[in-house]
Parts: sequence; structure tokens; C-alpha cells
Amino acid sequence: MTQELKLEELVDGQRFGRFSINLLAWSFLAMVGDGYDLAGLASAAPELARTWHVAPKAFGPALSASLLGILVGAPLLGYLGDRFGRRPAIVAGCLIYGLGTLATAWTMNLHQVAALRLVTGVGLGGLMPNLIALTSELAPRRVRATLIVLMFTGITIGAGIPGTVQAWLIPQYGWQAMFWIGGLGPLAVAACLPFALPESVKFLAFRPHRRAELLATVRDLRRDLDIADDARFLGASGPHASGSGITQVFSGHFAWITPLLWACFASALMANFFLNSWLPLIFETHGLTATESGIATSCYHYGGTIGGVLVSLVLRRFGFAAIAVLFLCASLAIAAIGAPGGSYLTTLLAVILAGFCTVGAQFGNNAAAGLLYPTAFRSRGIGWALGVGRFGSIVGPLVGGVLVGMQVPLEQLFLVAAIPMLAGLLAAIGIAALSLSRLGSLELDEIAEAASNTPAAAPPGHSSS
Repeated sequence: MTQELKLEELVDGQRFGRFSINLLAWSFLAMVGDGYDLAGLASAAPELARTWHVAPKAFGPALSASLLGILVGAPLLGYLGDRFGRRPAIVAGCLIYGLGTLATAWTMNLHQVAALRLVTGVGLGGLMPNLIALTSELAPRRVRATLIVLMFTGITIGAGIPGTVQAWLIPQYGWQAMFWIGGLGPLAVAACLPFALPESVKFLAFRPHRRAELLATVRDLRRDLDIADDARFLGASGPHASGSGITQVFSGHFAWITPLLWACFASALMANFFLNSWLPLIFETHGLTATESGIATSCYHYGGTIGGVLVSLVLRRFGFAAIAVLFLCASLAIAAIGAPGGSYLTTLLAVILAGFCTVGAQFGNNAAAGLLYPTAFRSRGIGWALGVGRFGSIVGPLVGGVLVGMQVPLEQLFLVAAIPMLAGLLAAIGIAALSLSRLGSLELDEIAEAASNTPAAAPPGHSSS
């Protein structure tokens, strides 16, 4: 009798051990390189400005170029991940941003830097949706959101390394050291990934010509089971949604969930990059010492990491209701940063809470997107959300620059910074309400299964009967 096994039960029934730790470790390393390369140019900019005799404001296009590249790379490599596999798309992302960063060490002007940063951004953008999709499809349900968030802490850790390189290596080896490290590290990781990183079993299940790889991966995943060579694997979510390309992420009930998800991404990224770009300058301009400003800025990121990890513990069960709470608290905390008459301690507490909620909401968005879409177009759905969200990351610093240039009072400045989080609050409430009213659950895994098996949704306020 042929052995029949349900893939979902195989994945969910695994013990948290060597397989999950290996998946997390290599995904984390790839994200460390991602975070490093996102922050590397900003840390190298002061030395580049002195060496090339250019004004700091001239770095604007180069600093923005990687964000534009992410707009292209996230949906493009997301599509390739759904078409050819998560692992090759992840390897391609590491190769692209590693080579782009390494080549920057030989540039001679800011135009060349900007061109290479655009290429680097394509790789950076393509890495994230595929790593989220792979972790979503290989991690057991009970820790799935937590592993996605832990993987994303690699970005915050990686973003902190360029400061050390700036302080210790650039004075001795020149600005090129920043890009040698930022290029060679991802290339080394990319060389290991084809051998160390498993492919998604849910992806492989629909590729009969890769059955041998599927069997090997499932046996590695569940060493506690004796899986026969002719075992039949059941229950994987097939490509039920109609259409292809971007049309799939708008099929069925996703016609309303997807644009609201994009709003959640754009609003959180807008507020986060506003604060991330301007907090140090704003604080020092308004009387804090460099040390006080540095401590406050670091606490923003540390608070965000803690917020992301904690929200992951409740995300699968409460879905976007949990993210809505973070959006609400973030808007209040950001506004409180500029409250008049506050002490340094109260400002610091507001900054920590703002980081906890703002960065925590973005980490929650990333994890939720990985759980929300079915296997057939998971990488694509995440890729488009990340790509569209980057408009927020571009607009946030630009708005901050305009307001700082206009010398807007501190209280009003942070009130404006809080507005995107209110928009995100409405979008998150909208997804939660749709989930309950149309799909009967806040649990993200159940939403993905229900929504991918229903016909196109009728517009709100109209009956489908």
C-alpha cells in the first residue's frame, strides 16, 4: 500500500531542531549582509566627501538609488522565486547585491556609485520576499512568525556593523574597506547557500521532475519518520487562484486584502525611515549632546527588535488585530517624542516605545505577508508588498528633509511623523475586519487557505448572491 503523507502535517509536526536552526542561521546571515549594504554607503559618505571633495547633499541620489532598485528587485525576484524556486532566487539576490557592493570599491565618482547602488538594490529587494516565503513554507506553524521575525533581526544587526567599520577600518584602509566587506561577505554566503539552504517542500511538490530533491528534503525535515521512496505527498496548496503575474495577488478576497497590506507596508516604512533618517540631526539641533542623541537613536532600533520578536508570538493567532494595536501605539509614541517640556528620560522612553511599535509593526507586516499568501504566489505577493512599501521609505526621508528645512517646531514635526501610522492603523483594521467578516478568522494561515479557494470577491457593500 502506498504511503500517503500530508505536507502541511509533516512541516508542522517537526521538532524545532537542526533543520529549523540551519534554515534560520543561513537566512539570518543573508539578512545581515542585506542590512549592512543598506547602511554601508551612509557610513562611508563622510570619507568619500573628503576624498572626492563633494558636498554632503550631493549624496542624495546615491543614497536613494538602492531604494529605487528595491522597487524593481522585490517584485521581479519574487516572481522568479515562484517560477524557479525560492533558493535560486535567494542565491541570485545575494550575488547581485554582493557584486554591486564589491564593484563600488573601484568607483571614481558619485554617478558610478549611484548606478551600482541601483543594481545593489535589485538584489537587496529580491532577497527579502523569497526568504520570507521559504521560512513560511518550511517552519512549523507554532513558531513560523517568530522565525521570520528572528531572521529579520539580521537586518538591524547588519545595519550596525558599518559604524564599526567606519570607526576602525576606514581610517587605516580607506573608504574602499566598507565595500570590500559588504561585497565579499554576501558572495561567500551565496557560495554556501546552494548546499546549505533547503528548497521549499511545498514548491517542490508541484515539480515532479524534482521528486528526488523533495524526498531528500522531507527526510531531512522529518528524521523521525521512515518515508518510502514511492510515498505520495498530499495537501499542498496548489495554484487555485486564477490569473498569472500580479493578477494572482488580487484574485478572490485578495482583491481587497492586497491593497490594504500595501498601505500597511508603505505607512510603517514611511514613519520608520523618517525617524531613522532624521532623529540624530533633530535631537542634536534641539540641544541634546552627541552622546545623548546616539543613545536615543540606538534605543529606537533596540526597541524595534524587541517589539518585532514579541509581536511574532501573538501574530499567527491575532493577525492584523495585533498589528493594528502596534500602529495605534506607534502614532501616540511618535507624537510624544516632540511633547514640549519633557525631560531627556521621558523623551528616551517615548523613542523606545516608538521603535518598539513602529519597527515592530514593520516586522509584523513582513511575517504576516509570509503567512497570508498561498504557496502558488507567496513570493510574488510579498515581493509586491515590499516593492510598493519602498515608496514609503523614499517619501519619509524627503518629507522629513522638507520639514527640517522649514524649521517646523519640534511638536508639530513629530505630529506629522505620526500621521502615516494612523493611515496604517486604518489599513490594518480593514484587513482584520475583512478577515473576520468574509473568511471567519484572524489566524493568518486560515485566511490564506480560505481566500485562495474562494471566487473573486464582490465589492464591499454588495452581496455575492
